[in-house]
Amino acid sequence: MIPELGHFALILALVLAVAQSVLPLWGAQRRDARLMAAAPPLAVAQFLAVAAAFAALMWSFAVNDTTVSNVVANSHSLKPMLFKITGTWGNHEGSMVLWVMVLAACAFAVAAFGRELPSALKARVIAVLGMVSLGFLLFILLTSNPFERVWPPPADGQGLNPLLQDIGLAIHPPLLYLGYVGYAVTFAFAVAALIEGRVDAAWGRWVRPWSLAAWSFLTLGIGLGSWWAYYELGWGGYWFWDPVENASLLPWLAGAALLHSAVVVEKREALKTWTVLLALLAFALSLLGTFLVRSGVLNSVHAFASDPARGVFILGLLAAYIAGSLALFAWRAPTLAAAGIFAPLSREGGIVLNNLLLCSLTAVVFVGTLYPLFLDLLTGQMISVGAPFFNLATFPLAVPLVVAMAAGPLLAWKRAALWPVLQRLWLAALGALGAFLLALFLSGAQVLPAVGFALAAWIILGAATDILDRAGWGRAAPRAMWQRARHLPRAAWGAAIAHAGIGVLALGISGMGLATEKLVALAPGQSTAFAGLEWRLDGVRDFQGPNYTARKATLTVLRDGRVLHVMEPSRRFFPIGRTTTTETAIRTDGLSDLYAVIGEERDNPATGVREAVLRLHWNFLAPFLWYGALLMALGGALSLSDRRVRVAAPARRPAGAVAT
Repeated sequence: MIPELGHFALILALVLAVAQSVLPLWGAQRRDARLMAAAPPLAVAQFLAVAAAFAALMWSFAVNDTTVSNVVANSHSLKPMLFKITGTWGNHEGSMVLWVMVLAACAFAVAAFGRELPSALKARVIAVLGMVSLGFLLFILLTSNPFERVWPPPADGQGLNPLLQDIGLAIHPPLLYLGYVGYAVTFAFAVAALIEGRVDAAWGRWVRPWSLAAWSFLTLGIGLGSWWAYYELGWGGYWFWDPVENASLLPWLAGAALLHSAVVVEKREALKTWTVLLALLAFALSLLGTFLVRSGVLNSVHAFASDPARGVFILGLLAAYIAGSLALFAWRAPTLAAAGIFAPLSREGGIVLNNLLLCSLTAVVFVGTLYPLFLDLLTGQMISVGAPFFNLATFPLAVPLVVAMAAGPLLAWKRAALWPVLQRLWLAALGALGAFLLALFLSGAQVLPAVGFALAAWIILGAATDILDRAGWGRAAPRAMWQRARHLPRAAWGAAIAHAGIGVLALGISGMGLATEKLVALAPGQSTAFAGLEWRLDGVRDFQGPNYTARKATLTVLRDGRVLHVMEPSRRFFPIGRTTTTETAIRTDGLSDLYAVIGEERDNPATGVREAVLRLHWNFLAPFLWYGALLMALGGALSLSDRRVRVAAPARRPAGAVAT
């Protein structure tokens, strides 16, 4: 009965989405206040319907209802309850219901918190969100019904992919969806502005918090996914330029450009057309990621589904939403005349440079990810584009981006002088030079990591300089500086912390460039020297988990005969699904990680002793990768907490008014 109620709730949500797509849009066109006023209640009703469907699906997983095909394919009675619950979205069908629920929640939020929005704009935004929701509800009901019954019901399910039975990956998809779907709101604002033919400072103020929230959640989602790959897959790295990883990076880069350009629209009423285009592209890249993960065109450990029919449906949605919005953009963009004029050397000019470099990085990742697909389609030739291409192609673009990032916030609006900015950055330049020389000396003249450390010091000290300059550094007494710093807008602190987070991330990337590893086969009682430590294998034993068996090694790490750590890497075997996974053992001191992975066991023909193959890593500054992601998200959250970012949008001038 519960699955039928969930299915009915999805159908009801589809009907409400149709009404939400048509009535408010028609009302805004006819200036009918009653139809426009229907938008918020319809958005709330659709959210409640989708939430009811999601709750019904979660209940089916929690009670292991084996009459539901989705539960049979992705759950098992022996699974811990936590993974029964998270299994709700650990599959294609359930993840799509979560996707639509987050989208409906965004429309609900626009309805609830958009009281300052003009009624026509609010109605159009909610209507566009209803159209996006309509397409995906059709996709679920026609191709991916999560409540499909199976009869006769099997005795038990087939279990969830063991790689997904992890708390990190349980939280990772919802965070990513909050980022992906958050760009649906900026997309809706862009389409609504194109329909109305008007973008002004108030529009920039309304778009900015949504783009900031989406970017922050996407940052957390990508960071958590990277952490999961680091400790769960046992490869010893954090980013592998996997096509599905790239699919999440593309909207993150475009969203960062959108976030900065929206500030120019808000402050100077410039870059209007460009900002609207970025809002369209950020959501287009989010949909592209959905297509890549679910179409089966890419093989990846991250992929949810491999059904070409579903891929064609999503491709149709992608074409309808993006081609339609770009056609509307081509028609209406000439009406979005910019009012603000600025010199090339100015804060606006710095943001333009920022946008150009971010979009160039996006283009490089886009081409590297999709070129093998197009080549296979056109010629039948299959190639692989991996880390060497991406590293070589992105590095020359990332360096000037980081260099400009420290100087941009110190430039004045409209017109600026370069020399005063450089004078204020002398401490950052000195720190970057010192970091380069020190890293070059300690790393044995490895240039690329040394450049990375220099760039990291530059951006972190540049962010500190921005705050110190706002507080009156060199112009006021320390007490007065402290008072001014305390009363700086939280948005200023948030921007500086987010920029510093990128510097901390650069520290982690540079440190991982100095990481070392060793592959060794040891018998119980034998030791090996690595990273200045002694690693002793004490033994390998069997272990019984709740739904798996394991071979677990006990490694003792010693320094000068003193025990530092006891590490227990293991290999798990899941009888249901007959899958083997690797569980790494990691010990960290906050600056570096000791990382151990156990492989197969084998008999040494020379000694007749059974040995375990171990891969040992010393990953320098690895924790800084995730410190950086957390700092970036914290900076975004701090900026969102600033009331001036979230509300108090400037009053819109009459449509006929011309900016002076």
